[in-house]
Amino acid sequence: MADNPNPEIGMIDESTVSPQPTKRRIGRQVGRWILMLSVPLLLAGFGVFYWIASGRYAVTDNAYVQQDIVSVSPEIGGKIIAIGVQENQLVKTGDLLFAIDPEPYELAVAQANARIAAAQVNVQNLRTDYQVSGVDIEVARQDIAFAQSNYQRQAALMDKGFTTRARLDAAQHEVDIARAKLKSAEADVLAARSRLSTGAAAPGENPDVADAKVARDQAMLNLQRARVLAPISGRVAQSSRLQVGQMMVAGLPVVSIVNDQNSWVEANFKETDLAKMKTGQKAKITFDAYPGLELNGRVDSIGAGTGSEFSVLPAQNANGNWVKVTQRVPVRIKILDKSPRQLIAGISAEVTVDLQNDPE
Repeated sequence: MADNPNPEIGMIDESTVSPQPTKRRIGRQVGRWILMLSVPLLLAGFGVFYWIASGRYAVTDNAYVQQDIVSVSPEIGGKIIAIGVQENQLVKTGDLLFAIDPEPYELAVAQANARIAAAQVNVQNLRTDYQVSGVDIEVARQDIAFAQSNYQRQAALMDKGFTTRARLDAAQHEVDIARAKLKSAEADVLAARSRLSTGAAAPGENPDVADAKVARDQAMLNLQRARVLAPISGRVAQSSRLQVGQMMVAGLPVVSIVNDQNSWVEANFKETDLAKMKTGQKAKITFDAYPGLELNGRVDSIGAGTGSEFSVLPAQNANGNWVKVTQRVPVRIKILDKSPRQLIAGISAEVTVDLQNDPE
């Protein structure tokens, strides 16, 4: 074998070898250890946090915005002749919603006024009859005095034999007739006085006149009700039935007004969430319609019964097929913040109640 002409070639000086590969290996090993230790630590920390927080908050997405809704119905029937609002229009208390044809009720007012006039004329006639009855009594008394005087003369003549028994009997008959007329006149006076009398419910006023005035007041009230006004301020809804010419039926709702200035959330919590829930506890409210919007709230009241208890057809579970179902209890959440977005009745919300917060 030939000698290497250049002995420096092929020989490695260990002192010149770089230590970087060794540092990289150590770094990778340390990283693996850190990763292996951090994952259990993170899991343990998450478990501790979940254990601490799991009993602090009660959360439900079975929640909906509620607002005061007033269903407006006419108090009288009739044909619509004018409409003052449109769908989703803002109205104030006292604004005209729609008007019903007032002509039938104007005629009713006129008829009631005529009844009052007739009753007043009747009262005047009764007073006249009462005065006439008083005169009849005086005439009857005079007739009695005259008949008695004639009877006494006939009796004196009968004693002297200058008259007949027939004339004496006729004089007695005249006395009886005069007395009967007096009794009839006195009865007429009592009857006239009774017809003019007033009762304790309407002292000083004839009952017929009072009845006619009540009929007039009712007719005027119905005339006022021909203009249907907004009972509250809010937004008009369900106004599609308001059409000119449409016949209205008294008591049938035709339009609704939503008071969107007074909103709250009805959150249906599981019955198992109520153990630590109290009125006054703080709550957070988010809305499906407005992502990113969060409002502060407070537990205002807890329902007196479950949702199924107040349903139209409550569950009737027999022993043979009974299955226990976790019930939902409505909890009213008062909204404390003023929302920058319009809150619409019925939109979905999510409510988180801090159960460890002391009630305010």
